[in-house]
Amino acid sequence: MKQRDKNIAEQVASMKFKYPNFNITYNHLQLKVIGDVRPTARSEQYTIEVKYHLKEQPKVQVLKPELVTNYKGDKIPHIYPGNRLCLFQPKYKEFTGAKFISDTIIPWTSLWLYHYEVWHVTADWQGGGEHPNVK
Repeated sequence: MKQRDKNIAEQVASMKFKYPNFNITYNHLQLKVIGDVRPTARSEQYTIEVKYHLKEQPKVQVLKPELVTNYKGDKIPHIYPGNRLCLFQPKYKEFTGAKFISDTIIPWTSLWLYHYEVWHVTADWQGGGEHPNVK
């Protein structure tokens, strides 16, 4: 049975419950979340921004610190133009409007940042997935 899409009020309530320190602005069609995540106890703290409009895919950016190339100067993997993070493949429907951003996008962002930190040390993206075709 197909689950119905969550409305913005449901998304906001879930986000406030799971991430009470995040700043959330919203109206009936969209929301914007800004908050700090730390993938591991030894990780850097990252300020992220998630923008979500109903019927669209969430857009995630790291506001600070700035994402940079690794020690070899390699281009950052799994990133879209505008430095938006590539967290999932929309064609596989890993995220749909029926899912909570707080249960998917925020944890996936933290996991992406963990793999970004490992990539800085190893120069090997160990997070799997498909790299977006970006020119």
